[in-house]
Amino acid sequence: MSNIENFKKLKEFIYADLFRYTGRPKCTKLLLECYLRKPGFKFLFWMRCCAYYSKHKSPVFYYCKWRYLHYSYKFGLQIPYITFIDKGFYIGHFGNIIINQRAIIGKNCNISPGVVIGQSNRGVKLGVPTLKENVYVGPGAKLFGEITIGENVAIGANAVVVKDVPDCGVVVGVPAKVVSFLGSFEYINKKI
Repeated sequence: MSNIENFKKLKEFIYADLFRYTGRPKCTKLLLECYLRKPGFKFLFWMRCCAYYSKHKSPVFYYCKWRYLHYSYKFGLQIPYITFIDKGFYIGHFGNIIINQRAIIGKNCNISPGVVIGQSNRGVKLGVPTLKENVYVGPGAKLFGEITIGENVAIGANAVVVKDVPDCGVVVGVPAKVVSFLGSFEYINKKI
């Protein structure tokens, strides 16, 4: 379930996401500028609002949900607003991103186009992935099953990850294998 329980938290999450896009401290002018120019941030803004207002059954929720669904279809993003996504989420480019609603995503994660974070319905890894802090997921990567992606992990383009990845691991290939322990330090910038 979403982790935005009050209005103060909602503002905190929105400004943390804004910082990931701009690298500058919060200000209303910057918020409007980023909202108008960055499709990923625009989607995240309405996703965060839906997560907050859904708990309060406010009439504002229906407007937020309408905007959220509009941008979800427009940008090709299937990220349920009830998904547990911590502060500082960054969508580099929009298009064909699918995240299961039961997935857990930590702080400062970057998601690229074509990514699927999905559920495995059979086998020993039955369930959904958990991504810890500072994870970079490259274009076209697929993550399935009850796996844990450690902190500061970089997942290469088109990798298929079905096993746990240790902290600072760099994984590539099908199925994904650890090729180094240089981590995601060069891929994640503007951390909160």
